[in-house]
Amino acid sequence: MSSADDGADRSLGQMVATATAELSALVHDEIALAKAELRLDAKRAGIGGAAFIVAGVLVLFALPVLSFAAAYGIHNLGLGLAWSFLIVGGAFIVIALLLALIALAKVKKIKKPEKSIASAKQTAAVLQKAKPHPRPEPADHPVLESVTRTSA
Repeated sequence: MSSADDGADRSLGQMVATATAELSALVHDEIALAKAELRLDAKRAGIGGAAFIVAGVLVLFALPVLSFAAAYGIHNLGLGLAWSFLIVGGAFIVIALLLALIALAKVKKIKKPEKSIASAKQTAAVLQKAKPHPRPEPADHPVLESVTRTSA
């Protein structure tokens, strides 16, 4: 018998069931692919994050040294040592306030991811009609069988 004869012998219900099962398997495969990609991206993000942390620590170690250098540089221009340190400290405060204002402006512009939410709702509506993969009966699966026995 040819494959064309097999298709003709199957009922519409069987074809819909097969299509639904294949769609479900496709979705499961897409999820597995996404997980694999995310694991790789997470590893890269971890390495990049560690590098940023090390760089930040080195900048924090350099900041006091540079602050002392700036204060003593101002002092060498003829200003008192206390005033020199006060100027450097005030400059840091002004820079911090400017950065805080920039950060506040950026945070206020954050919006909900409307496109992602709409896409997720659309996908959920399509998948509600799909049947999940058939699960093995407890008699067919030793782990499920033992769980069924202990819970009964």
